[in-house]
Amino acid sequence: MSPMKWLFWGFLLSFLAAFGFFVSNMMGWFGQTPDALAGLYLLPFGMPWNLVGLELPDPFPLLFGLGAPLLNLAILFWLWRRSARKTG
Repeated sequence: MSPMKWLFWGFLLSFLAAFGFFVSNMMGWFGQTPDALAGLYLLPFGMPWNLVGLELPDPFPLLFGLGAPLLNLAILFWLWRRSARKTG
């Protein structure tokens, strides 16, 4: 298995784990008190696009925050497919 494939799947699984932690904290599942700071675990997955979104008008930083990890995931998928094409 190629390193890019490992990177893609590792990024996806860790993002889903962080998103699951965020949702469980926001809903107060498992006896936790609801906490909005659980979203801090999601910020590194969207870098550097999260920083671009901060300079935009009001509704767009939230949209950038939600879409930035998906953009990074799409870039990793493209790099994985491109490297797989070159190696045969």
